[in-house]
Amino acid sequence: MSALNSSLKRILQKACDLEASDIHFYPFKEKVTIYFRIHGQRVKHLIINLSTYQQLLAYLKFTSGMDIGEVRKPQDGIFAYFYKNKEYSLRLSTLPILNTESLAIRILPQEDHLSLDRLFLFPNQLNKIKSILSNTSGLILITGATGSGKTTTLYALLEALSKRQAYQVVTLEDPIEKQVDNILQVQINERSGITYQTSLKATLRHDPDIIMIGEIRDANVAHFSHRAALTGHLVFSTLHAKNSLGTLHRLLDMGLTKVELQQSLKAIISLELLPISVNGQPTRRAAIFEMLDENMINAILEGSDITIEQNQTFEHLRKKAYVYGFIDQKTYENFISSKNQ
Repeated sequence: MSALNSSLKRILQKACDLEASDIHFYPFKEKVTIYFRIHGQRVKHLIINLSTYQQLLAYLKFTSGMDIGEVRKPQDGIFAYFYKNKEYSLRLSTLPILNTESLAIRILPQEDHLSLDRLFLFPNQLNKIKSILSNTSGLILITGATGSGKTTTLYALLEALSKRQAYQVVTLEDPIEKQVDNILQVQINERSGITYQTSLKATLRHDPDIIMIGEIRDANVAHFSHRAALTGHLVFSTLHAKNSLGTLHRLLDMGLTKVELQQSLKAIISLELLPISVNGQPTRRAAIFEMLDENMINAILEGSDITIEQNQTFEHLRKKAYVYGFIDQKTYENFISSKNQ
């Protein structure tokens, strides 16, 4: 067991040192390749044998509260990890494959809360974000692909609001990804009866100014988010969608009507992360976004042919980042080729 712990320790420490956001264990035949995701890129780290991986997997499943004996169903788990006086929340997810399970670990630093000023690449976009914080009610959605910075942006918005004024902020999350001071965070647990519906009733009795719903995953949560916004509170949430217009289509597909969206939806902010390079080496990632405000949303829902201003589209912002030297030519060309496929 000491050798096992030592092997796991080295993997986790290296991932934290490299500021990896994820660790992927990829089993194939008798070998398991370990990858790190660093600044959005999947980087090969190490190859271990299958027997060692099976022992690591059993240990991690037990530590994170999963059922060790269950190998036929996907499972999720979470546990705290401490390294160099920093706390990390590790979110584990297993996926059954032929003869074994794959494992993905999301690494969430608990003490690294980025401010809004550090999140966005261009100052004029930061000002657009700050302008929507003047809303006192309604639904604001942060959307984008997996790993596009939705949750990080959501926490930064909440922290900015709580610093601006003594708001009562309550979050409903599944799971809680980061612990934030001065915010009441509720862990949704459907099996224990702590659902979004029951939690909202309890939340409203706490007289909140702002409610954050971790993610709109299905029609039930979509309708729930709409109803929460109609209670006169400011509601934030996230949604997986390709872009801002795609967000509207997803909400309509989930059963929300155009009238309901016009009543509650205040803004859609669709994010994309760019890897910022210095001397050809990626140093961090910064966000750009396309945004639909309330007027644009209502016009689109009424059938008007509304488009985002040319200088605020992803295409223009990527080109601007390249011209200013924030991203290198290879990164820019990769974005172009991926969009043309």
